[in-house]
Amino acid sequence: MAAYIIATVRISDPVRFADYGKAIAGLSDKHGGVSVVKGAVAAVFEGSSPVGERVVVTRFADEAAARGYIESAEYQAGCALRAGAAEVEMRLLVDPA
Repeated sequence: MAAYIIATVRISDPVRFADYGKAIAGLSDKHGGVSVVKGAVAAVFEGSSPVGERVVVTRFADEAAARGYIESAEYQAGCALRAGAAEVEMRLLVDPA
């Protein structure tokens, strides 16, 4: 069953956030992650999410692979660099099909 990590990101310090990006570059690939889409929200049809908020969707073979990525020491070290540079919400979706 495929699993998806969906992140919404509101960047407040682009320079520090770039350090996080460099630290985790290629890391999801090592865990079998495949980028589905990433970019800024162009319009909000319902709700109050800000236009411009970034969304990243990454597909993994299964829940274990997705969790392995998020729980890895390398990812956690990257998160420390991101602290205070962005508000991030991450969700895990598991496709039951």
